[in-house]
Amino acid sequence: MASLRALLRVVRPLRPWVGYSAPRSFAAGANFEYIVTERKGKDGTVGLIRLSRPGALNALCNGLFMELNHALDTFENDPAIGAIVLTGSDKAFAAGADIKEMQNRTFQSCYSDKFLAHWDRLARVRKPVIAAVNGYALGGGCELAMMCDIIYAGEKAQFAQPEILLGTIPGSGGTQRLTRAVGKSLAMEMVLTGDRISAQDARQAGLVSKVFPVETVVEEAIRCAEKIAKNSKIVAAMAKEAVNAAFEMTLTEGNKLEKVLFYSTFATEDRREGMTAFVEKRKANFRDK
Repeated sequence: MASLRALLRVVRPLRPWVGYSAPRSFAAGANFEYIVTERKGKDGTVGLIRLSRPGALNALCNGLFMELNHALDTFENDPAIGAIVLTGSDKAFAAGADIKEMQNRTFQSCYSDKFLAHWDRLARVRKPVIAAVNGYALGGGCELAMMCDIIYAGEKAQFAQPEILLGTIPGSGGTQRLTRAVGKSLAMEMVLTGDRISAQDARQAGLVSKVFPVETVVEEAIRCAEKIAKNSKIVAAMAKEAVNAAFEMTLTEGNKLEKVLFYSTFATEDRREGMTAFVEKRKANFRDK
């Protein structure tokens, strides 16, 4: 079980973290400082974003989120991209937020600046996003993974919300998304103790959908993203909206929204093509219309 001493073994190496430094270019294909972006998949239909702060275990600083949000916007607006994969390194998906950026903040500055408000851009992406998690997903890293639609974990991944050990609480959805994913008892234990759970326990609790060997989890996530990208992008967005609504609405309200979105698919060419292809026993050729 995690302890303050164990947490500090992770936190201490991160003390040299630096603040935000803008990337040299914000054009498509830019050379970022804190992330790496690529097109993946047979037809380049998957956008891959890799967090890359190797000296800080991919700690989440303001500059990283500026770059991440830019990459998300780029892939969101690219008609060729059908799904996105977000990952880190074998050692860490993200070991938490940049404590040096938070250490001297006050209530007034947090409230006035809407601190962390731009961290939830990932949760508002309409295209499906898969997190491929290896190593540490702690604090903000766990919260970032939970903003994704699907989480695949490497067999050595560890998840935790250790903010209590630093005298604070999760601030980017950790108390909310974690509770919805694993239930009150486990979420309360993780938030109040800061203890970590393994990839296997996370799968059993419903936090992640599948566990893979460390060396294959990213490829498996890309393979899943490719499969998603072959479907109609507009219908995939509707399906994602319907599932997400289940966490915000009552069952009755959710069923009503589902029915409206279901009816809406009948206004698309892709619904017509999908059913026609099924009847004609051929592969559907979706055109995202």
